[in-house]
Amino acid sequence: MTLKEVNVGESAKVVKIHGAGAVRRRIMDMGITKGVEIFVRKVAPLGDPIELNIRGYELSIRKEDAEQVEVEVIAE
Repeated sequence: MTLKEVNVGESAKVVKIHGAGAVRRRIMDMGITKGVEIFVRKVAPLGDPIELNIRGYELSIRKEDAEQVEVEVIAE
């Protein structure tokens, strides 16, 4: 499952980051690294961008970047 597929209000844990080179580096520079927990706060009306809570701050990312992040949903 990718980060793009996680529903609003759910938390997920990063399993792997796909992509290569600059794209992968940019995602990791935003704080999205293996093992980190991400909470999906909301999605914009047209579906892009996605607003996340990660490491104590809010982050908005594009759907195409979210597709590069493989996650597993955390059951509550």
